[in-house]
Amino acid sequence: MNTFTVLGLTFFSGSIAEVVGRVDMWIEANIRTYVCVTGAHGVVEAHDKPAVLRAHQGAGLVVPDGMPLVWVGRAMGHRKTERIYGPDLFLALCRRAQEEKWGVFFYGCTTPVLAALSRRLHAQFPKLVIAGSYAPPFRMLTKKESNEIVHTINTSGARIVFVGLSTPKQELWMQHFSDLLHANTLIGTGAAFDFIAGTKNQAPRWIQRSGFEWMFRLIQEPRRLWYRYTVQNIYFLYLTAKAVVTHITR
Repeated sequence: MNTFTVLGLTFFSGSIAEVVGRVDMWIEANIRTYVCVTGAHGVVEAHDKPAVLRAHQGAGLVVPDGMPLVWVGRAMGHRKTERIYGPDLFLALCRRAQEEKWGVFFYGCTTPVLAALSRRLHAQFPKLVIAGSYAPPFRMLTKKESNEIVHTINTSGARIVFVGLSTPKQELWMQHFSDLLHANTLIGTGAAFDFIAGTKNQAPRWIQRSGFEWMFRLIQEPRRLWYRYTVQNIYFLYLTAKAVVTHITR
C-alpha cells in the first residue's frame, strides 16, 4: 500500500476507488476496522493530543481530506496522492453498498438532518439498504446509552457505519466502538451528512481544488470554525513545512 507519514500519521496515497476496494475486501474477509478521513485540523489535534494520535494509529486507513495534505504527500514523492473528500467517499460507498446490498447505518448529527439525508440518498440510490440511524445527544453517552447504541447497530445488520461527528470526536468514538460493533467498517464522515442532506452548503469544486475551502466554510460558520481555520491552520502549515523539509533533506 502506498503511504506517506506526517507527524506520526500514516496517510494512504491513492484514489477513492481504491479506498472503496479496500472496504470491499474488509467486508468480504469479515475484517472489522475503521477509516479516519483527516484534514489539517485532524493532524493538529493528533499532534497535540496523544489519545487522538492513538485513535488515528489504530485505524485501518487514514486518508487525506484536504488539498494541503495532498500537496504534502506529493512533495514527499507520492505523485499519485489524491484528496479523499469525505462527502465523495460517502457517496461512493453508498453506491457500492447498494450494488452489494450492504446495510449502512448513520450515527451523528440531528434527527431532522438524518431524515433529510435518508430522503436524498433514497432518491439517488433507491435500493440502498439504510439499516438505521441515531442522533446522539450533545454530551458524553452514559454507559446505558452506549450499550443501547451497540445493541441497535449490531441488530441492524449494518456492514458500514458512517460516523458524522466532528474531529476528534468521531475518531475517538470509532476507536472505542470498533471492537464492540459487528459492522466491518466505520467511516468518519465529518460534515458529509449536512452536505448531502442539503442543510449546509458545500464549496464549489474549483474552491475545493484551490485549497481555499477552509475560507468558504469559515464564512459560512465563523463562530464555530474561526479557531480551527486561523490559529490551527497556521500551526498546521508550520508543522508540515518542518516535516517536508526534514523528509527532503534526509
